[in-house]
Amino acid sequence: MAASAPAVATELPADWRARLRRRLLSTPDHRLEHCRAAGLVQESAAVRARLREGWPESLKAAAVLVPIINRSNSPALLMTVRASHLRRHAGQISFPGGRLESYDADIAAAAMRETGEEIGIAASAIEPIGFLPDHVVQTGYRITPVVALLQPGLTLTPDGTEVAEVFELPLAIALAADSYRVVRRSIRGVEVETWELSFGHHNIWGATAGILAHLRDRFGEEAT
Repeated sequence: MAASAPAVATELPADWRARLRRRLLSTPDHRLEHCRAAGLVQESAAVRARLREGWPESLKAAAVLVPIINRSNSPALLMTVRASHLRRHAGQISFPGGRLESYDADIAAAAMRETGEEIGIAASAIEPIGFLPDHVVQTGYRITPVVALLQPGLTLTPDGTEVAEVFELPLAIALAADSYRVVRRSIRGVEVETWELSFGHHNIWGATAGILAHLRDRFGEEAT
């Protein structure tokens, strides 16, 4: 299955790659005080403390790749829809990724390995350009988002046991403030405000929406 260009027109500044490189972290930051509770719009000290009560004493390290197809006129994020039979997060939209294994050289290597396993993209076709701060999910994983550029025109081979669909989200939509809406949810009895965004028939929420919103915020921090 080949990755096709999105049908939606997009507009980004010509230097969008350079802006991202300047705003992303050059190395992962695993300090707990800098982690974000995944998907939340805001994180007051009280909400964070209540959510942390449900975290295990030792968080499990994981990584996701935030893959941007490196086209000049229509860059897009490559997103996956998880298979419906999976025990956790079935049918949800996500980035390729998974837990850090003992044989992974580092967190970026874990993200690229999982991308190869899930959708068939070789590490040689992936150019990591930086990191976002870690996001902690209530299942006890500390997820490091690895932002990367992909060569355009790649042929994808999704693993049907994990991935039901692969689609492109135009980068301009992901970086636009008006693409997002705030939705109230209850996470283990704690009322919080979370990010969501829609693209076509896809509704993106949870940790994935939180990571996208943080990418948007980082890009928007660029001084003019």
